[in-house]
Amino acid sequence: MFYLNKPIQTPKVLYIQEGSINKIIAHLRTQNEQISKLDAFILRVIGSPQSGWINMGTRLNTKADFLYKLTHAKAALQDVTLIPGETTYVFLRQLATSLDLSISKLEYEFYKQTPFKEGAFVPDTYSIPLGISEKNLIKLLLKVSSSTMRSTSMKIFGTYNKTKWLHYLSIASIIQKESANIEEMPIVSSVIYNRIKKGMRLQMDGTLNYGKYSHIKITPRRIKEDKSIYNTYIHRGVPVLPICNVSLDAIKAAIFPHKTDYLYFMKNKNNVHDFTCNYSTHLLNIRRVTKRNKN
Repeated sequence: MFYLNKPIQTPKVLYIQEGSINKIIAHLRTQNEQISKLDAFILRVIGSPQSGWINMGTRLNTKADFLYKLTHAKAALQDVTLIPGETTYVFLRQLATSLDLSISKLEYEFYKQTPFKEGAFVPDTYSIPLGISEKNLIKLLLKVSSSTMRSTSMKIFGTYNKTKWLHYLSIASIIQKESANIEEMPIVSSVIYNRIKKGMRLQMDGTLNYGKYSHIKITPRRIKEDKSIYNTYIHRGVPVLPICNVSLDAIKAAIFPHKTDYLYFMKNKNNVHDFTCNYSTHLLNIRRVTKRNKN
């Protein structure tokens, strides 16, 4: 009884991996020295721990409450969706609002845990345990995203090279921002490669929708004044870092562009793009859209 009434401090939300009681307790002991082999013995009497996220309620429990919650409590989950093309700057603020977390702590943990300042998350709907800490949330999202990216790279290349993958993420992020739909992605990709091959600047507005500018309309003034690495009107080639978080469709388009001679594209009245090889035709497309907007 004395042992069961001893206090134990844990996170409010705890993740329990699948496995035997001994394996679970051994793993928990690596994170908390207050957990002992005796806990495994007691669990054999009261029941096996549940796998997944456990809501401990408070950070301080008695050992009896701790063991009981391992076998009976489950954390409530909330779905949070990261849409393709969204920036980490916006997504972290979405997480802070939805889950009542600190944006400063989320940003601190993100920049601490990943070398990718953008493009580190795979767009998806994530089921997040309520009460999770900022540190563990970033760790969870990065773990799932990294696993998905590694798996995709292994399927395509048979290996996972972080430097090479980051380059494709950068190209994919431009494709994601510029394409009207998934079908256009390999064609937009071809324009990027064609312009680079000819030594042309990309000059794509979407590259300026980075960070806090994710949903800001790009103006001539913004193009002129923005001196960041993302401004493809003043810098040649692809930015060394991604602009946003990208879908697997955009990544595949970056790796497998269509073979075309296109160098330009302009959004038409149907909100898809007209692609062309000639600048003169591109100018006609621009005038047509400009005239329509004036009318």
